[in-house]
Amino acid sequence: MNKVNKTKQLMKIVIGASWVDGVVTTEEREYLTKMLKENNLIDDPEIKSLLSPVKPISLQDCYKWLEDYLGKNHKKEDYQKLLEAISGIFYSDGDIDIEEAKLLHYLQDLNPENEPRNSAFRTLLGSIKKMYSRAIKN
Repeated sequence: MNKVNKTKQLMKIVIGASWVDGVVTTEEREYLTKMLKENNLIDDPEIKSLLSPVKPISLQDCYKWLEDYLGKNHKKEDYQKLLEAISGIFYSDGDIDIEEAKLLHYLQDLNPENEPRNSAFRTLLGSIKKMYSRAIKN
């Protein structure tokens, strides 16, 4: 897959991830617009159709796109781009929903290195899990 298609696929996942909690906030929409402009995809017809506030993207579609993007033997670079982009959209509104935390946990399991000694992202995701565990108990 060429770089343009890979980037477009990544953006589709991020748009889908913005829907996992059932609503796309103003902050998430601004973050998406910024990312799409940076990647010259703001005028792409397929991307535009996914940005419709009327037609949410299902969790199943989001997870399928994520799996398609990474493939069976994904590269560390692809994984990190995906994790950074999804973390960015989730943090853009300052609130991590339970479905967003589940998706981040799922991503953690897909880390190609999956060794605690060399993953700063693992520490980040562990902190998110603890925060949500505390929030659910309260």
